[in-house]
Amino acid sequence: MANGRPYRVLIADDQHLLRVGFRMLIDSAPDMETVGEAGTGRETVELARRLRPDIVLMDIRMSDIDGLEATRLIRADAATAAVKVLILTTFDLDEYVYAALRAGAGGFLLKDTRPDALLDALRVVAAGEALLAPTVTRRLIAHFARHAPHDPGVPETDLTGVTGREHDVLVLIARGLANPEIAIRLGISLATVKTHIRHLMAKLGVRDRAQLVIAAYENGVVRAGEVRPRA
Repeated sequence: MANGRPYRVLIADDQHLLRVGFRMLIDSAPDMETVGEAGTGRETVELARRLRPDIVLMDIRMSDIDGLEATRLIRADAATAAVKVLILTTFDLDEYVYAALRAGAGGFLLKDTRPDALLDALRVVAAGEALLAPTVTRRLIAHFARHAPHDPGVPETDLTGVTGREHDVLVLIARGLANPEIAIRLGISLATVKTHIRHLMAKLGVRDRAQLVIAAYENGVVRAGEVRPRA
């Protein structure tokens, strides 16, 4: 729920039958409602501006502009910057998914995900509480953060002002832990975790949790199988 009302979902997929199926699933949940459907990337951007959904369920491969570009346009526009995006893909190591995370998507799922898991993912991303953390997501982020060239559209990050506790929180975010898990691991309150995350976003000049993860990998705070000690 968002402020006591159901999460408002915009479905973007170029296949009509899939959109119908997604709508039936989403509308069956008491805390969600479908507010629109789009069959192309440009239509998705236009509907996001007009409908202001809480979240877009975004197919990555669409006509005219793809889900990556649609995500970038939605997240870069001040009018729709608060709209969350959950990417759907048929490939578990699709470089476009990583690019979509850099563009501002909150996470991604494979199209063969179970219906209940899809609903849970929409709730998580719409609430802004955590980047999705199945093993494939962590593997994808780690892989492309090491190998993808720097994107000038993502601000340079400086870890100089990050405190020790904020560093600990950043590491666990990059490892895919949700806020309640971070609170338990560090022995602090959930409210304190959220405060640390807000401070991290401000200090690192990033706009969402997905870009915190990317910043952690690109600055070497987290690498596959290891954590860099705080200086």
